[in-house]
Amino acid sequence: MIQRTLKPAQSRSFFLFGARGTGKTSLLKTRFGPKVPRFDLLRSDIFRELQKRPETLNTMLPKKRKAGDWIIIDEIQRVPELLNFVHSKIEEEKLRFALTGSSARKLRRAGANLLGGRAMIYHLFPFNQRELGEDFNLDQALQWGTLPLLWDATDPTDKKRILDAYVDTFIREEIREEQTVRKLDPFLRFLEVAAQMDGKIINASSIASDAQAEAKTVLRYYEILEDTLLGFHLDAFHRSVRKAQRQAPKFYFFDNGVSRALAGLNGVEVRKASKEYGNLFESFFINEMQRLNEYLQTGYRLSYLRTKDELEIDLIIEKPRQPPILLEIKSSNRVDEKNFDRFKKLKKDLGAKEFWVACQEPIPRAGDTVEILPWLEVLHRLF
Repeated sequence: MIQRTLKPAQSRSFFLFGARGTGKTSLLKTRFGPKVPRFDLLRSDIFRELQKRPETLNTMLPKKRKAGDWIIIDEIQRVPELLNFVHSKIEEEKLRFALTGSSARKLRRAGANLLGGRAMIYHLFPFNQRELGEDFNLDQALQWGTLPLLWDATDPTDKKRILDAYVDTFIREEIREEQTVRKLDPFLRFLEVAAQMDGKIINASSIASDAQAEAKTVLRYYEILEDTLLGFHLDAFHRSVRKAQRQAPKFYFFDNGVSRALAGLNGVEVRKASKEYGNLFESFFINEMQRLNEYLQTGYRLSYLRTKDELEIDLIIEKPRQPPILLEIKSSNRVDEKNFDRFKKLKKDLGAKEFWVACQEPIPRAGDTVEILPWLEVLHRLF
């Protein structure tokens, strides 16, 4: 059994958000065992009954229940009206609820009751390197991602089928059923283009042209991906938050395997030293940063920087009242530190004391401007 980094509270109710297949149900089974009542809204019979009459849940609960007992409801976004019932049970009977969801969009759209601070909010992601430990394989993570539902599959053909089915399930259940988009064809074209642009600065006009959609529609599609937890925006760095919001963000899919499946590359071998390998390594590393930052509540603010003269820093890591850390991400196992001499003035202008290069070199070494570090060492220092 792989131990997850996330440890939900044991004393109060909580939401557990995460994309399908990230292991929310398995985590709760490990946390609570088999005896806690669980209502899975992916089951059509339970879903239909509670969608028609949410108050029916009261008759489904154990009759011999007491204050402090736990109840699990999976995929709560499918019946947002249940949250009013949950709220009342927390207040009146002091019951505790573990509520999972794979989309925050429907809850917001329905103006759902998010329990007014009576529940913690957690996010669960695919496996990270720390969780996999000695079983972690970087090349496999870049090729297939680290979704838990792929973990028991060893045959590449099986992995390909699982990822293809995953993508189909996302489109069918999250998009078609919730009627998130009016026309599916432009969204499908957008998904392929967006996946091919994983980790790149969003150029809505260019993507709109390729997807045969309008630029404002493309931006809404990106919001859908973030709302359904399939990825996240990485904002541009600026001393002023207001000005930073005027610059286009980057978008990273939450898992390499899923992004490759959406891009039509599922099962295609990733060749080392290729441009794709470098892009996948960057996406993987930034996802590791995102996951650990969320799990460990370290409070780092993450952004990227591209200057007018085309200098780009992959990641700027900030904490209040501390100098920023500049980070470049390179997939190679040998880095030429002279390539970073041109960043010396920028490092000084930003007030950064540390400028690291996360790469696959095995031994840390220092250059004039940067410190070159194994990527695992960077994560160790930060977390």
